[in-house]
Amino acid sequence: MNNFVTAAVFTYPHEITVIKHLLQEAGISHYFENEAMAGIAPMYSHAFGGIRLKVHPNDLITVKDIIDQFTSEQDLKIV
Repeated sequence: MNNFVTAAVFTYPHEITVIKHLLQEAGISHYFENEAMAGIAPMYSHAFGGIRLKVHPNDLITVKDIIDQFTSEQDLKIV
């Protein structure tokens, strides 16, 4: 996981719930950096750089497509 790259940055823990499910469903290896800290102190998310979605570089385009499809075709939006 040392060579994983940041695919997206989120502010609040609730924003990653659906994305996490979609990535697991697609079988994409990922992790959310700072997820635990944001859960403990959500108002300080900006102070530690937000919740960063980390993925393998080979999956970056697929992950961006999943996020774009989710945000453009759903009534739910990531803010």
